[in-house]
Amino acid sequence: MKYILFIVIFSMLKNISAQETGAMLTLEECYALAQVQYPLSKKRDLIKKSSDFTIENLSKEYLPRFDMFAQASYQSEVTKVPIRTPGLNIPELNKDQYKLYGEVNQLLYDGGIIKQQKQVAAAQLKVQDQQLQVELYQLKERVANLYFGMLVFNEQLKQNELLKKDIQIGINTVSAQLKNGTAYRSSVDLLRAEYLKAEQQAISIRSYKKAYAAMLGLFINREITMNTSLKTPSPPALLPVEINRPEINFFNYSGQSFELDKKSIIAANRPKLNFFFQGGIGNPALNFLKEAFEPYYIGGIRLAWSFTGFYTSKRQQQILDLKIREIETDKETFLFNTTQAVQQQEAEIARLAEYLVSDDEIITLRNNVKRAALAQLENGVISPADYLKEVNEENQALQNKIIHQTELLFAKYKQQLITGN
Repeated sequence: MKYILFIVIFSMLKNISAQETGAMLTLEECYALAQVQYPLSKKRDLIKKSSDFTIENLSKEYLPRFDMFAQASYQSEVTKVPIRTPGLNIPELNKDQYKLYGEVNQLLYDGGIIKQQKQVAAAQLKVQDQQLQVELYQLKERVANLYFGMLVFNEQLKQNELLKKDIQIGINTVSAQLKNGTAYRSSVDLLRAEYLKAEQQAISIRSYKKAYAAMLGLFINREITMNTSLKTPSPPALLPVEINRPEINFFNYSGQSFELDKKSIIAANRPKLNFFFQGGIGNPALNFLKEAFEPYYIGGIRLAWSFTGFYTSKRQQQILDLKIREIETDKETFLFNTTQAVQQQEAEIARLAEYLVSDDEIITLRNNVKRAALAQLENGVISPADYLKEVNEENQALQNKIIHQTELLFAKYKQQLITGN
């Protein structure tokens, strides 16, 4: 989080000057900004505060508890002394009784239940926070798709300019031939129509780039214009495959949380020891033979041990064991699917690398053919349509290389996203 906040603050400081000169964004900055700006990230503080409140409330269980009670009762029978002695009048108790008192309880021993509940709350915080990390991690692939898509559009626009230059050379050549009477007006028109077609392609590419820029800007909460520069990432080093996805910690923390729940069940079935003090006024008070409102107090130690929990504790632990096994199965399934995805990605990287080797050879050959076609056009050996065909073939080869280069770079970064490295 410190790293992310540093990037955000740094980006904000340079944002004003960057908007005027053309901002330079990196992929890592987009990752960090997207995670901070995404609405779901606001849950992080809420989860932390909720956990803090829970632990704070559990800590207060060690404080003395004070309760007030009031009681008025009437009973059908009272205790009587079954002795009749001449001259001795034994009073008979009233059947209505009254009591107002307060009681203070201080926990001395709770069987470790509060400690266990605190550990459970801390474990649940880890689980919830890691679940949030999993959801935020999924943002990276969406941001990367937009980022590399814009890189492709930038390269396509550059290639489009080269295409138009080649067509313009053909226009200039045929226009000169037209003045000399060695070419037809329709030949110039054909080349100009192709030039306008190339301009339409540029308009289409810019339109797609603008849409991608708007979506990426929405993710990072920053305005991205057509002048915004995106830094092409360096090819990442392909390290040995090791799965470090946030889902792994989520599975681990979930299993640990269930283990702590099992310990809480054991702690809940232990005896509890309290110190108590009770004081108030009653009629009768402690002396049941005295009919009058009198103050009284009583204090001592109270041991409480409920055996009801033993009826269900074994089943509760078995249920938690099943949940732990479910978590382990989910983890194994995730690792299996992720490993398979990594293998597929490695095959994709190898395929694109082979494409690039042949792309360079194809471009070299197509460039040779295009230059020969231009010389033939200048000498009137071939028609403008034949020249355009070779120009378009070279352009298509260059476009293929642009796409393959960016796809290869994206495939390597996608492998990093899949493995969590």
